[in-house]
Amino acid sequence: MKPGDLIRIIHLSGEDSRYDGRTGRITHIDSKGQLHGTWGGLAVIPETDKFEIIQEP
Repeated sequence: MKPGDLIRIIHLSGEDSRYDGRTGRITHIDSKGQLHGTWGGLAVIPETDKFEIIQEP
């Protein structure tokens, strides 16, 4: 994973389903390894949350 990658959130652990299915681009990765991007205000935690990287043509 790197900034610029497109991801789809499957589910954020400990959150309701409002982010489920959202897609967005990773804008940066913080010092804890959390992904921040264009899908909304919450960070994605790779070891905890379920998401997939979308392969672009």
